[in-house]
Amino acid sequence: MSKHTLFVDIETAPLLIWAWGVYEQNAIDVKASWYMLSFAYKWQGERTVKTRALPDYKNFKKDKEDDSALAAELHALYDDAKVVIAHNGDRFDLKKSNARFIKHGMPPPSPYQSIDTLKLAKKHFAFSSNKLNDLGAYLGVGRKLPHTGFHLWKGCMTGDPKSWSVMRRYNARDVELLERVYERLKPWSTTHPNMARISGHGECPICASEKTIKRGVKHYNTRSVQQHKCLDCHAWFFGKNV
Repeated sequence: MSKHTLFVDIETAPLLIWAWGVYEQNAIDVKASWYMLSFAYKWQGERTVKTRALPDYKNFKKDKEDDSALAAELHALYDDAKVVIAHNGDRFDLKKSNARFIKHGMPPPSPYQSIDTLKLAKKHFAFSSNKLNDLGAYLGVGRKLPHTGFHLWKGCMTGDPKSWSVMRRYNARDVELLERVYERLKPWSTTHPNMARISGHGECPICASEKTIKRGVKHYNTRSVQQHKCLDCHAWFFGKNV
């Protein structure tokens, strides 16, 4: 099976800062910058979500903040992907990933197209909340894994095995939920990468299905085009001039 569409979610450690107080304070200075804790990913069409975390690498015992090997593995995934899907990915996951890539002297990965499900939700709908957890609940496809808040992140940063176990499950659940939400939102997209071209088969530009039907004609001022509907994902798309 050709791997071309990657679902991904990354988790990062917070900044360690100096501040004059504890409530709504501006940072005076940064004592330690953020770094990547883990990421979860799944190739479209595969059944299993995989997670990678700092304890997976031999340098963890020596330096619990060294994410160079973790970033290198994520870089290789981006390099293989044609499309990367993440929630708030354009603003967070992809830019954060790039920040660690350049930090560790890596070149840009091979160009890919991104699908940000947060942008998709904001563009086409008026949901009460566009958070991944709330979208999952509203659409009836699941919720994120409950956790203890910052204590989970703190536990991972100090090397607590139980915290890392929860973090892996939490990270993986996010990717599972991401894919479910994406599947519900994708037929509404008007800027979706053409998956038929990317995959090299099928007719539907949204899901590359071959099960499509002609359904009416779309008229513009200077031309008319054949309108099609996908019988699998239910997306509409346009064909040749008529």
